[in-house]
Formats: sequence, structure tokens, C-alpha cells
Amino acid sequence: MVPPRPEKRSEKKEFRLVKFFAYASFTVLILFSFPFSVVVSQKAKGILTRSYGNYALLLGQNLNHQVFQNFVLPTITRYGEIRLRDKEQYRWMDIVVRNTIHSFRIDRVNIYDIRNGVIAYSTDRRLLGKKAEETEGYKKAIRGEYSSRLLSGEEKEWYLPPWSTPDTKKLRTYVPFRGPAPAGGKIGHVLGVFELIQDMTPEYRSIARFQYLIFGLSILIMGLIFVALLLIVRKAERIIEERAREQMDLESQLHQAERLAALGQMCAGVSHEIRNPLGIIRSTAELMGGLPGSDDSQKKLSAVIVEESNRLDNIVTEFLDFARPLEPDFETCRLEEILRKNLAFLQAECDKNGITVRHNLDGTSFMLEGDPQLLYRGFLNIFVNAIQSMENGGSITVNVAEEKDRYSVAIGDTGCGIGRENLAKIYNPFFSTKDKGSGLGVPIVRNIVEGHGGAIRIESEEGRGTTVIITLPKRRWRRKRAPR
Repeated sequence: MVPPRPEKRSEKKEFRLVKFFAYASFTVLILFSFPFSVVVSQKAKGILTRSYGNYALLLGQNLNHQVFQNFVLPTITRYGEIRLRDKEQYRWMDIVVRNTIHSFRIDRVNIYDIRNGVIAYSTDRRLLGKKAEETEGYKKAIRGEYSSRLLSGEEKEWYLPPWSTPDTKKLRTYVPFRGPAPAGGKIGHVLGVFELIQDMTPEYRSIARFQYLIFGLSILIMGLIFVALLLIVRKAERIIEERAREQMDLESQLHQAERLAALGQMCAGVSHEIRNPLGIIRSTAELMGGLPGSDDSQKKLSAVIVEESNRLDNIVTEFLDFARPLEPDFETCRLEEILRKNLAFLQAECDKNGITVRHNLDGTSFMLEGDPQLLYRGFLNIFVNAIQSMENGGSITVNVAEEKDRYSVAIGDTGCGIGRENLAKIYNPFFSTKDKGSGLGVPIVRNIVEGHGGAIRIESEEGRGTTVIITLPKRRWRRKRAPR
């Protein structure tokens, strides 16, 4: 049974987290937007109601003055008493009231006679003689207090649903009708009650539309905040994913280093035990092949033993190089000279296999601080691999480029190339696509390059050749010590 990869579990968990955040945050923002719009609109309604109430109070006080000065006093002087049932007096009162409320937004004015509790005057004559409603506002006015209230208890409404249309909204204000203040008194006695009815429907509907506008703008703003938060969360997800991937890579490298350390110790011990008897076998074979009585068959067998012993000795040397990588002995050297020595050493082999070499080393000088012996061995390994990949001839290209503080060496060949499935394994110890290869050549080259503070990259396509790109710093690279 193959366990699921950690990346898949991580991606699934992160996706569920984003989905939960999206639904939860959007719901919270919507629920916050609606009460916000309600609070704002209710505040506006309260301000509107208070302003209309204050407006009615000022108008009631003006009515009080105008009615007393222009109706009550002249009527008593002329008729001796007030009888609004009299058409002449009623017409006179109507003129005074209408002249006072002219150009003001008053829907109706009622004047109550508190002696019998009926409407003595009204701008709507159908209400004359109607019994007064014993409301709290009416009782307060009798006691000399002012009060305002929406009709039908509509002040209890908290909000209007978006799908509804505001009904007619009217404000009822009770203002006491006072007589002149007595000598030494501050206020006069209550003679009656003014009831003012104001139509607030246009303003109320404007506030309702304002409420919907606030709600819509809140939704828009919260939506923009939601999008911004979602982008931040997605960015955080990518950072977390990268950190998780880096952590997994570091853990993989740590496990690989632990395996390689154990493998290196084993290789060092085994190589040491093999090298001594291998030397004896090789020297014995050389001695047997050189005996005077040896025939051609014995000499051939001795030569085969010597050749295979040498090959085995090279493999053992590679094991030791891999198990115990040498520390570079830095000195000032020329990179082009190291590469020229490699090419000169392999010239005969290239000619034998019909391989041409092209380079850009003529007339150039690439000075660097490094170990010329280790660099020579590393580049030699790369050139040998390139030659072995071209059985039917081809070409090798060497290009050296100088950057700010480092050199880039690209060694390309037109050989068989490396398949995509094998390219990821090329750095693994003991992995080789050749029948007689140890699989340690590339890892040893990487150890040498990284020991100089450089890096190696391999680009290849099966059937079209391989390019090895090595970067080396110009100055001596010192490995950072781990903190104690």
C-alpha cells in the first residue's frame, strides 16, 4: 500500500481552510452590514423626529401668542365671551390660525377645550365637537408639558425590510395653550391644548432610501474587505506551502546526508580492506606474466587480471573519494589552464572516437582561488562521461563565461543524453546508466564543486546530448561554521 504524499494532504487541508474562511467571513460581514445600516437609519429617524417636534413646539408657541393676541383678547373685548360655535368667531379664529401656519408644513391643527374635552376648533371642520383622545400626550399638555409622538405607535419600528415601502408617517405634537402670566408669575394658566399634525412621509421615505443605500454601500465595502482578506489568506497559503516544501526538502536532505554518512563509513572500511589484497593480486599477476616460462595464454590472462585490478582499484579510489571528500587546498590558479590540461590528456581518446572539441579558451585568462588538483579531477570526470556517451563520434563544446564574482563553465556534448526519469536520479550515489560505471562520478564532482562554494546543474534531453553547467566563485569560499 502506497501512503499518500504529504503535499496532497497539505493542499487539501489548505483548500478547506480557504473555503471555511470564505463562507464564514462573508457571512459575518453581511450580518454586520445589516445592523450597521439599521443603526444609522434609526439615528437619522430619531434626529428627524426631534427636529419636527422642536419645529412644532416653536409653531405652537407662535400660535399661542397669535391666537391670544388676535383672537382671544379682541373677541372678549367685542363679544364678552368666546363661543366658537358662532360662525363669526369661528371664521375669525380660522383666519388667525391659517395666517399663522401659512407657508408652514402643517397637515392639521386642532384646539381642544379642556373644560369639556372636545375639539373646539380644527382646520378639518368634520372633527369639530369630537371627544379628545385621552392620550399620554394630551394629559401632559393639560399639565402644561409639551410632547410629540408618531401616530399609531410607528416609533416602535426598528427598520424597514428592503422589499417594503414606507407608509404615511405623521407626527402628533401637543402644546399647551396658555393665558397671560399673572402678576409676579412666570407662566400663565393652561386654557386649552393645541394639537399639531405634521406629515413626515417624504422625509421618512428619504431616510428609508438612505437606509437601503447605507446597506448597499456596506455590502460593497465589506465585499472589498473580504476580497482583500481573501487575497491575503491566499498569499499566506502560498508562503505556508513554500515553507512546508522547504522544510520537506531540508528533511529530505538531512535524511540523505545521514544515509550518505553511514554509506561513506561503510565504503571507507570496505575499500581499505579491499585495497591491500587487490594490490597483492595485481603485483602477483604482473610477476606471473613476466616469468620466463610463461606462454602467450598465461601472459594474456595476467594482463586481464592486471587490467581488471586497475579498474577495481579506480573504483575503490572513487569510493574513498566519496566517503572522505578532500578539503580543497586553495591557491591562485587559472581556470583555462586546468581545462586545457583535461583536453590535452583526452585528445588521443577524442581522436580515436572521432570527437571534435570546440572552446573559447584562446586568448582569455580566468583567475580564481581554488584547488587545481581537485578541479582537474572534477572536470576530467565530466569530460570522460561526455566521451563515453558518444560511441559513434560527435562534438564537445566548452564555454567559459565571466560574471560578477564567479565563472560559469558549460560543457556540452552531442551524445545519447539522459532520460527525464533518470535525470532526477543522476546525483544519487551508485546510480549509473553505464554497465561498468560505479555511479559515484557525478556525486564526487558535486562534492568538489560545492567544496569550492560553487554549484552544478545538468541539462539533458535523451538522444540530443547533455550540458553540464558549473559555477565557481572567483575568491576563496569559506564554509560557514555552525553556531555553538
